[in-house]
Amino acid sequence: MNKSNLVQAVNEALHFELEKNPDMILLGEDIGRDGGVFRATDGLIDIFGENRVVDTPLSESGIVGVAIGMAAYGLIPVVEIQFMGFLYGAMEQLLSHAARLRNRTRGRYTCPIVVRAPYGGGIHAPELHSESTEALFVHTPGLKVVVPSTPAEAKGLLLSSIRDPDPVLFLEPAKIYRAIKEEVPEGEYLIPLGQARILTEGKDVTLITWGAMLHPVLKAADRLAAEGVEAEIIDLRTLSPFDSETLLQSVSKTGRAVIIHEAPRSCGLGAEISALLCEEALYSLEAPVLRVTGFDIPFPLPKTEKYYLPDVDQIVETIEAAVGY
Repeated sequence: MNKSNLVQAVNEALHFELEKNPDMILLGEDIGRDGGVFRATDGLIDIFGENRVVDTPLSESGIVGVAIGMAAYGLIPVVEIQFMGFLYGAMEQLLSHAARLRNRTRGRYTCPIVVRAPYGGGIHAPELHSESTEALFVHTPGLKVVVPSTPAEAKGLLLSSIRDPDPVLFLEPAKIYRAIKEEVPEGEYLIPLGQARILTEGKDVTLITWGAMLHPVLKAADRLAAEGVEAEIIDLRTLSPFDSETLLQSVSKTGRAVIIHEAPRSCGLGAEISALLCEEALYSLEAPVLRVTGFDIPFPLPKTEKYYLPDVDQIVETIEAAVGY
């Protein structure tokens, strides 16, 4: 196995599938000659040519719209949108067409496109570059939403997303693009969509998170382990459809849950998970379901973003409140 960061793992997955599937095509702004804004497609145009690694005009709506047409007629387009905030220009195509094509045609057509986009804060970027508005897309029937948290997860989940018959929004945590290296399996490596993973087993509290937030959660759990608190950590992986069975089984065992995400609090995915736990595991709960989240404001400019993002201290305090209830 090679040690790779998340950007390299994404590149490895794209390279593997382009080589394996002649119907796959990459589309996006500057993904060819420049290798993408984060260099996730670096070098692929030299191997596969400009007919399969396509530099597009600067039009998110146009890119996704063309990809939908390609997918309906047998190609496998993988689109790169430079930042999650730029997806808003393609909302019409994603929500009104990609997500509805299977239902609209009563199953005659599917829409096997993957839309990749970096998301989240911590990179000191300007407006619209640090969005974490995954709940907008989770709320859309027919659109799958996937978020990896490590390099190996990125490769396995991306390959599965490319092979899925329905549209997938694949959100890559920009903060950890190059911050973490780990061994990534070579060749074909698939992680099924819709299955959460349990990183550590515990009996005192369930911690539910995804993407870049997994890493401060791990640090918080390590700190509390020294105090005798055994946390069960769940990385959701797929946000839509999410793995409710794993969450319910864990909370039934621990009796407590803390949900951590950097997206705004109101109507975030954490609220949906909290409602599920209250509806399906109420008699197992020994404390209220608590959340550690971002704020209901636009993502702040670089000098103040550290006050917006949940940190280890906040997570520790919230876990202590749940355990001590």
